[in-house]
Amino acid sequence: MNALSSSSPAAEMIIFNGRIAAMEIEPSFVPAVAIAGGRFIAVGSEAEVMEYKDDKTQVINVNGRTVIPGLNDSHIHVIRGGLNFNMELRWDGVPSLALALEMLREQARRTPPPQWVRVIGGWTEFQFAERRMPTLEEINAVAPDTPVFVMHLYDRAFLNRAALHSIGYTKDTPDPPGGEIQRDKAGNPNGLLIAKPNALILYASLAMGPKLGFDDQINSTRYFMRELNRLGITSCIDAGGGFQNYPDDYRVVEQLAAKDELTVRIAYNLFTQRPKQEYDDFAGWANMASPGSGSDTYKLNGAGEMLVFSAADFEDFLEPRPELQPVLEAELKKVVELLVEKRWPFRLHATYDESISRFMDVFEGINREIPFNGLRWFFDHAETISEKNLERVRQLGGGIAVQDRMAFQGEYFVERYGREAARSSPPISKMLRMGVPVGAGTDATRVSSYNPWVSLYWLVSGRTVGGLSLYDASNRLDRITALRLYSEGSSWFSGDEDKKGRIAVGQLADLAVLSADYFTVPEEEIKSIEAVLTVMGGRVVYGAGEFGALAPPLPPVSPDWSPTGIYGGAFRKASAGRVGGVSSATSRSCSNPLHQHTHPVFGESGQWGIGCTCFAF
Repeated sequence: MNALSSSSPAAEMIIFNGRIAAMEIEPSFVPAVAIAGGRFIAVGSEAEVMEYKDDKTQVINVNGRTVIPGLNDSHIHVIRGGLNFNMELRWDGVPSLALALEMLREQARRTPPPQWVRVIGGWTEFQFAERRMPTLEEINAVAPDTPVFVMHLYDRAFLNRAALHSIGYTKDTPDPPGGEIQRDKAGNPNGLLIAKPNALILYASLAMGPKLGFDDQINSTRYFMRELNRLGITSCIDAGGGFQNYPDDYRVVEQLAAKDELTVRIAYNLFTQRPKQEYDDFAGWANMASPGSGSDTYKLNGAGEMLVFSAADFEDFLEPRPELQPVLEAELKKVVELLVEKRWPFRLHATYDESISRFMDVFEGINREIPFNGLRWFFDHAETISEKNLERVRQLGGGIAVQDRMAFQGEYFVERYGREAARSSPPISKMLRMGVPVGAGTDATRVSSYNPWVSLYWLVSGRTVGGLSLYDASNRLDRITALRLYSEGSSWFSGDEDKKGRIAVGQLADLAVLSADYFTVPEEEIKSIEAVLTVMGGRVVYGAGEFGALAPPLPPVSPDWSPTGIYGGAFRKASAGRVGGVSSATSRSCSNPLHQHTHPVFGESGQWGIGCTCFAF
């Protein structure tokens, strides 16, 4: 047995009768673990682990289910996502456009003025049975009066007539730099915003909508974390994000941390918001805070993913690769020199090998003058990085945080760059063979879904959510390797590899009990896995089915019109009594007046588990 000494404290929690993945080189399983003080104190047989039981120990029988380390998303915008979650209608995983539009109709009916209905990322037309996006005519038909903003990846947004009126875009509104307001023959905006070549027009337009009040943002963030817990996530690294200002937009998560109400561990990076004033931002922050400050639950991780705006190689595969500005090197050098001098870990958004070559020239030049000396740094994304640049990253002690953007944009990448280029975009297997640290994630919530099982499906199968095969066997991962990237692999990127990511004595007691056996289900079923019990630091943060009573209840969803109260979040094919489903079922009448049936409604927050797929215009 793997255990602390016989003088160890009694267990506060014991989980037994499971297939608990010990996460060694090969998947090895033990039936039981004991937890005390927020860490694993014993991992082994039931008889051995039960030696740590006393009359105060919470004992949980997981009935033979598979148990894995808590998942860790190395790149997600969880803080910004939490502030907005209760305002967003999620199309993540919705199987048909007809159902998506029916959800939009229903939410428009429920949303009071002056609020908007927002569909912000997590979907692609290739997931729909119809294999297409909605049209403006369809969106206006289902939502004629309530403002609607539907964003597709980072390339476009659909605004209905009410949203155009709310924002104030007219015939006289000029196109902003880097974006296009599409117009009809008379020159009036038609509701389509195009990112050419960057997403500033999408971000800026979205920012014009109403925001939630502070108390509702608290509620929204708690529900978003509960949704992540539902999927087995216990840790993440927040990559900052556009229009996410420090320290103002961190008040919600800091209050939750102070009250010990975070149910996801967050290590956050600071993201500059001011073009041409990036150095001033980081110099000011370096005088305010220190990386690593905080706790195992909430701490500052470092700088990025935006370091300077001139280095942003925006990844819209519908558009040609952007040519970065000549001032890139001088601006990036100034900021990274500061970060190395102050010993601030940093990350940098980098999609294309051509950009990475220029970034590495800067980093290597700085290293000759101010040695990195083990300073933790890494690139995000790196879809087209070459073997030569991977070796340069390795030599300088860097890592690569990979995300499943290709699962949502792979079809566009193949159309532009060809199938051969797509076979190694990103070259994850090569990264691992070369010994480069790799962590897995999603880059949610505005392109990919936050669902880690979609990402794990992509890593294992090599296919997009639309079913396109991108990778051959040489760039697909076995299931244990993919899972390790989503657990201990991601822990490297916040300097936590010695304390979390494995179910082992001394590690933080984060785990997820699964609805299905990840190691043996058919590949297509990986996408549908969820947790039925999630534990963070030795306390239950999510439970469903027979474990539902173990999770602390959340307050009612606020505001009361929130899509979260009806749909929950990422789409699930719920049914009464399904393993991993939820404990109660009610029904409501179909909102389509032509239909004479009801929809089942499931879950602690009334998630709409099965929708109407027969909607017709």
